[in-house]
Amino acid sequence: MDTAGQRQELGILLFVANRALEKRAFDAVVAAGFTDITLSQARVAARIGPHGSRVSDLAEQARITKQSAAASVEQLEAAGYVERVPDPTDGRARLVRLTARARPVAEAADAEVRRTLAEWAEHVGPERLQQMHETLRDLRDITDPWH
Repeated sequence: MDTAGQRQELGILLFVANRALEKRAFDAVVAAGFTDITLSQARVAARIGPHGSRVSDLAEQARITKQSAAASVEQLEAAGYVERVPDPTDGRARLVRLTARARPVAEAADAEVRRTLAEWAEHVGPERLQQMHETLRDLRDITDPWH
């Protein structure tokens, strides 16, 4: 990367690829019949860890206010996709966890992600896509505080 324009373009290209992948996954969720989930709710739900997550962490990861994250969680809870449970590490806190009802939603999204990545591999070649994946995984060590 020699120029400032190229460095700026990398950020845009990463964003565009992420947005395309997210759109395809969300569209697949809607096509599977899960029309009671909004994109903003899906963005919050996608960040819920395997053992649950605090609303404040979800807000920080999704880069939204705590109030917006809490509203999304309330809506997801009312629809039966998440539940709030006591945090075993802090009796005053609560964790948000995905419910069994969320499983088919995640499966629909994951299946579309697999299809999309297969298309990308066909377009750029599996080796290049694998190399990009490995590079981004390496960068995650210094870019993702929730990793």
